[in-house]
Amino acid sequence: MPKLKTKSGAKKRFKVTGTGKIKRKKAYKRHILTKKGTKQKRRLGHATTVKKVDESNVKPMLPYLV
Repeated sequence: MPKLKTKSGAKKRFKVTGTGKIKRKKAYKRHILTKKGTKQKRRLGHATTVKKVDESNVKPMLPYLV
């Protein structure tokens, strides 16, 4: 069986925690920030984990998790 290539876009966007969860950044923090409140922008700055239902989509893109 050949080696699986890692999707380079996924490699840049996701990190794996020590417990095996997948970390991601939140969306909507790139532009058009003037109409967003300070509280919303602060919350969007923090990283979060990928939901359990979406892990099945992310894991095939990162072969070292499978």
